[in-house]
Amino acid sequence: MPASRNTMLRIFRTAFATSGLLLCLCARLPAAGALDDLLAWLRLPSAELPAPPAPKLSYYNTDYSYVDPQGLIPPRPLAAALNYYRANLGDLGNTRYLSVIDYTRHANEKRFFVADMKTGQVEAFLVAHGRGSDPLHTGYAGLFSNDQGSHATSLGLFLTGKTYTGENGYSLVLYGLSDSNSNAFARFIVVHGAPYVSPANVPLGRSWGCPAVEMGVRTRLINQLKGGSLIYAWHEHAPAY
Repeated sequence: MPASRNTMLRIFRTAFATSGLLLCLCARLPAAGALDDLLAWLRLPSAELPAPPAPKLSYYNTDYSYVDPQGLIPPRPLAAALNYYRANLGDLGNTRYLSVIDYTRHANEKRFFVADMKTGQVEAFLVAHGRGSDPLHTGYAGLFSNDQGSHATSLGLFLTGKTYTGENGYSLVLYGLSDSNSNAFARFIVVHGAPYVSPANVPLGRSWGCPAVEMGVRTRLINQLKGGSLIYAWHEHAPAY
């Protein structure tokens, strides 16, 4: 004799609740009342099941394979930056842009890469390194420091903060997220414009450790990155962060 509908539902709910699948589905529901919501769904005929909620940030692909189709950013730092971005997406105030600075390259190469995480397209900019990172002014950064007074560039993950107008004009606060750049805020390491950052200067001028950019792009770039965007400063022969 076939089992009644209520009996079949009870058997299904019992088996389902004792399986690992319950935990998986609960993780996809809001934390508050997830179990009650799920069990309520199981008591409904299939035709009455509510539609699943629309995913947040629906334009993001889980594998981020659409980012940097031009292949401008070196694969290793891009992968490291994307891994941190993916793991901390909910804590980033500005998820639209992700940046990688490749200090391996000569200062007169465009090495400040800004990825638009909506379209995947990447734009590259000139950026200066610190005097302490290139004491002979060769255009190559070879020394990196987190120390006050070193006038050197710091490597690692940065989070952008607020904007302000100071000694260097319109500027963007940076917070160091790595041990290698934890003093960034205290050292006043900020994104700002500088007249010595120009293709006409070979080698490019040096900062006191700040990632200084061309005056012509300063305001647009800062406005794109302000408010909690991730920047990863990297060098091929330095430790990864």
